[in-house]
Amino acid sequence: MTSTSGPLQIITSGAFAAALQELTPLYCQKTGEKVELHFGSSLGAAYDSIPTRLSQGQQFDAFVLARKALDEFSVQGYLATGLSWDLVESNIGVAVRVDDLAPDISTLEAFKETLLRSRAVALAASASGIYLSTEVFPKLGIAKEMSKTAFTVYSERVGHVIARGEADIGFQQASEIMPIRTVKLVGLLPPEIRKPFQFSAAIGASCADSQRLQRAKAFLAFLASPEADEIIRETGLEPLHPRI
Repeated sequence: MTSTSGPLQIITSGAFAAALQELTPLYCQKTGEKVELHFGSSLGAAYDSIPTRLSQGQQFDAFVLARKALDEFSVQGYLATGLSWDLVESNIGVAVRVDDLAPDISTLEAFKETLLRSRAVALAASASGIYLSTEVFPKLGIAKEMSKTAFTVYSERVGHVIARGEADIGFQQASEIMPIRTVKLVGLLPPEIRKPFQFSAAIGASCADSQRLQRAKAFLAFLASPEADEIIRETGLEPLHPRI
């Protein structure tokens, strides 16, 4: 169990990271609360991934992750029962280097052709990467071809890999692409395969002390409030305003 008096320990995967980095100082200034942010992919065995951190015994008061990942951690016993809320909605974005011509992704067929022409395709180590590799590529009939060119990026943003020239095109939540100035957001997936993801907040199982629990809930309530809307939308997300 985490101590009552220490800073709140909050961990998030990439999609909500930019918003959280802007909103947390505002909340701390407003309330005098102390919050420490942690970042890691929701999947994989990278040294800084959330599964690795949890397996090492690291404890967090609250998580902000894709709903699917959150549900899996709940089954594993890392989350408090009945204390989770859908916080924002997010969509997968398509990124290329900032100086490259924007590829055609305007139709499903154009999107497919763009993928097949790409030398290397970078996918996020998260729900978005899994969706593309297990649902989109098979649906388009290009799973075999993409198995040779698509790869998963661990422990960094897809945009950084694209910027270094290690991939021609990449996919990650739009909110994770937008802060990287060396790449540009071409757009979202075509409507036929566009899949909004809910990024949700949950209280960690180790946050069992009543005072600390109230502190964590107050912080999450701020993230869910209209006061946070402008920053959330500026970072490529849509607030859902759950009642926390």
